[in-house]
Amino acid sequence: MTTPIKRAFTEQETAHYIGMSRSFLRQARMEGHRYNRTIAPPFIKIGRAVRYLKDDLDQWLDSHARLDHLSQGGQYHA
Repeated sequence: MTTPIKRAFTEQETAHYIGMSRSFLRQARMEGHRYNRTIAPPFIKIGRAVRYLKDDLDQWLDSHARLDHLSQGGQYHA
């Protein structure tokens, strides 16, 4: 029997899936769209629980440019 594909991820599962920390997810959710900050992936609330849909995470990852080196990204802050 095959394991069903999970559709909604917890915060911990999401952090692992996208390769970012749980604190990034929390801060990005709370800050919203701020200048010079990475926008949080879309999330849903089910009661007090925060969940991330796999399809939304895949689209969020795809929306970020792929770079060969840092100078392609525009501004670089050392």
